[in-house]
This record gives sequence, structure tokens and C-alpha cells, in this order.
Amino acid sequence: MAFSWRRASALGLIAASSLALAGCMTETTYRPATGRGFEREGYSERQIEPNRFLVMFAGNSVTSRETVERYLLFRAAELTVQQGFDYFVMADRDTDKRTRTYVTEPFGPGPWGYWGPRWRYYGRGFGWRSWDPFWGDPFWGDRVDVNTVDKFEASAEIVMGHGPKPAGNVRAFDARAVMANIGPSVVMPK
Repeated sequence: MAFSWRRASALGLIAASSLALAGCMTETTYRPATGRGFEREGYSERQIEPNRFLVMFAGNSVTSRETVERYLLFRAAELTVQQGFDYFVMADRDTDKRTRTYVTEPFGPGPWGYWGPRWRYYGRGFGWRSWDPFWGDPFWGDRVDVNTVDKFEASAEIVMGHGPKPAGNVRAFDARAVMANIGPSVVMPK
């Protein structure tokens, strides 16, 4: 009886872990920025002049570049309306792709960080051979994982104005029209 209870609790723990991991693997919702550095997600802005702002949006590893740029545009429009203006002009715009690679070694961190042991062994029929975790591994090859994570972060410097947007300026956007058109596709936090 105790064996089946342990098995049931172990399966429950595995199921809960899987659900928690699946919950982490969703796109960044439209919300104020949280975290720092590579872990930052969401929107932020910095006022440069009374009508000029630097607006940023950072997504997580499953947020597409298109979504990051759309949320940046939506935040610029929302901020323009909040500040009492009618339109904004993108003076400058940029999207960065940030990449980080993680290596999970079978031995974990030692007192001096991650270490990669190296040694020689005698292989039957092959003679003496060397082992290095970065050049192939006959013992723990299935335990070393290398994961690369890509994240997008978009930024734009915007200048806000009153009245109708300047005609003929392709960098000018009517803030309320942007919010009306993009708003339905923006995922808000629950």
C-alpha cells in the first residue's frame, strides 16, 4: 500500500512540475517591465523632454519579434494619449535580438563555478583516449545540455504632438487609431 502511495505522490509531483513549466512557456503579456538585464520583460519608458519619450518593450524567449514590435507601437500610442497628445512621430526605432547560451554539466557548480573534468582512459581496441565534456563524452554525453535562448527587445524615441498627424510623414502615427487597430491583438495580464 505504501509503495502505490509513493508512486502516486511522485506522479503528482511530476504532473505539477510539468504544469508549472508549461505556464512559464507563454508569450510576455502587455504589462509594465519586471526583472533586470536579460530577465527583463514588459514595457518601460523614460521622459526626455516634455513631449519626447524613449519607449521600450522586452519579450521573453517565446515572444516573437513581431509581437515585441507591435506592443512597442501600442505602448507609444497609449503613452501619447495618457500625456494628452494626439499623435506621435518615431524619431528613432531599433529592435535588438539578445542571445544567451546555457550549458548544464553533469557535475553542477563546484567551489570555483562550473568545472569540466578531463581525464584519460584505456579503450579496448583503441588504446588510451582522452575525455573532455566539450568534445564528446562516452560516459555522460546524454547529460550535458546546451540551450540557446533568443529574446527580442524593441525601443523607440517618440515625439508627441497635438492636432492631426503631419501629412506625408510615414513615421507619424495617430495614437487613437493605433490603439483601436492594434488593441484587440494585445494580450493583457490576467
